This record gives sequence, structure tokens and C-alpha cells, in this order.
Amino acid sequence: MVPHANEHDLPLVLVLMGGPDAEREVSLNSGTRVADGLRRSGRYRVNPQVIDRLDADGLARLAGDLVAPIVHGPWGEGGELQALLERDGRPYLGSGPEASRLAMNKVATKEMARRIGVPTPDWQLVTPGAKVTLPPPAVVKPVDDGSSVDLYLCDTIEAVETAAQGVASRRGAALVERLVKGREVTVGIVGGVTLPIIEIIPHPGTYDYEAKYIRSDTTYRVDPADMPAPVKLQASRDALAIAEALGCRDVSRVDFLVADGKAWLLEVNTMPGMTDHSLVPKAAAATGLDFPGLCCRLMGLAADRASASAVDGRNLRASRAGIR
Repeated sequence: MVPHANEHDLPLVLVLMGGPDAEREVSLNSGTRVADGLRRSGRYRVNPQVIDRLDADGLARLAGDLVAPIVHGPWGEGGELQALLERDGRPYLGSGPEASRLAMNKVATKEMARRIGVPTPDWQLVTPGAKVTLPPPAVVKPVDDGSSVDLYLCDTIEAVETAAQGVASRRGAALVERLVKGREVTVGIVGGVTLPIIEIIPHPGTYDYEAKYIRSDTTYRVDPADMPAPVKLQASRDALAIAEALGCRDVSRVDFLVADGKAWLLEVNTMPGMTDHSLVPKAAAATGLDFPGLCCRLMGLAADRASASAVDGRNLRASRAGIR
């Protein structure tokens, strides 16, 4: 812990966690750890708050100099909460509303990837009653959710149709994506710098919700030595390219499948998990950055952006007044 002469002089971070979506429990776990990491760093005071779906007045009543919205799912990281935070005016961690909206929408992300030349598996957007035309094997999943929620691996067209119509009826639409059989890897990005690649080897088979957050039998390999260097370079380069194209900031995580000598983009996460199973903290630790240090680094990015905006605002006001 870093000593400080007067604890009350420390910035107060409002840590939001929970939210109304399927990943609420993950958010509670992540938010609790972030609050603890900030507190242990000795650089911040912390006001942890469990929320459901906030409105502007509710947010304004919560104390904090800075906001860490550690909320996962469509509402928490899909742009709605970020729009509230923009109107609130306090510096907050993470991407803004538009980048959050684009990244949460897997189809919009894949369309952006195609435009900038990042490989991504073929896909089809299926609405209720629409016919599936993408042949199996395929993956069926929601357009706008994470943590492998409502995900199905299908080997027959009948299975694809059933899964797609089920997801579409519950969610309004389903993403049907060509199944790429390969090695699952992820690239974390903090402050515009990529972290070491992590390969994920679940047991058994699929890296589903339980493998991510409940079971302890998943193997994680940092910068796997047997993965060709050009593939690792491509994954890191493409992770940064898609995050920048979407407008992500502060922290993100980009997921790929490696097959056929290349990394295939799956999705971009603008508020990655911060649990003890989560991948960005693991990658940061591999660089020597412990969890409290990571939390401080992230909040520092939000604080620095606020300071830069304040300076720009003062300069703009001086310019308009004819003062140089």
C-alpha cells in the first residue's frame, strides 16, 4: 500500500457493479475485486455500489470523484450506462457510448472488421422466422451478450435452425457464425498497448460460462511458445486495429480463434471481467503489473483524460476571449 498523509485527500472512486443483465454475478465479482484493488493500492478511496438499472438522478446521488462502471452485459457495457455517465459529467473508466454500442453488437463489430481487413468467420443475422442459410457446423449466439451466455455449437442444419430460432425468439435476433475449430486466444489492451496473448484451453472442450467463472480446470498459457510468431503478431496487431476502429479506450479485450495459420476475430469486450478467473488481470500480471497496480493504471487513464479535457476547455475559453 502507498502511504498518504491524509486519506481524505485521496480521490473517491464510485465503483458500480451488478446491473440488470445475465452477467450480473460476474459484475458483482469483478466490481468487488476492483474496489478491493483500488483500496489496497492506497491511492484511492472507494465507494462500491451495487446497482440494478440506474437513471440520471440515481447516478447523481452516488458520491465519487471518478466512476468505475464495472458492469457487464448489454445495459452495462452496451452504451446506455455510458450515455448516463456522459450526461453526469464525472470522469469514468472505459469506452464512450458509441464505441460501447458498436463493440457490444457482434454483427457491427464483424462488419467493421471486414472493412478494415481483420479476418472474421462468415456469419448470418437471423431474425424470428427467417431461414438459416449458413451451413453447419456453426455457432449460434446472441448478437449483444457476452460470457458465452446462450451459446450453442451445432453440427446439423436442424440443430442450427432450432438454436437460432430459440435465441432469436428470446433476443430479437441471433448470430449464426461459421464454426472455426482452432485454438482460442485473447488479447487484452490497456491504454492503447496490447498485453501478452493468452491461450485458453478449457476442459472439457468449450470455454463456456462455467469454464470462465466457476470451474477451475481451464488452462491458461501466456504467450504460448508453440504458436507461430506471425500469428501472435497478427492477433496483437488486429486486436489494436479493431479496438481503435470501434473507438475503444482505456481497457478492452479482443477474442480470436487461431486456425489455418491466422487469427479469426470473434468479438471485442469493452469492460472485460476482473474476476480471479479473468484474462486481462492474468495478462497484466505476466508483465509484472499486479492487480492493485492494474486498477490504478486504469483509473489513472480516466483521470488523465479528465485533466486533459479541463486544460483543453480552459484553452478554448481563453482563445474565445482573445487570450493567448
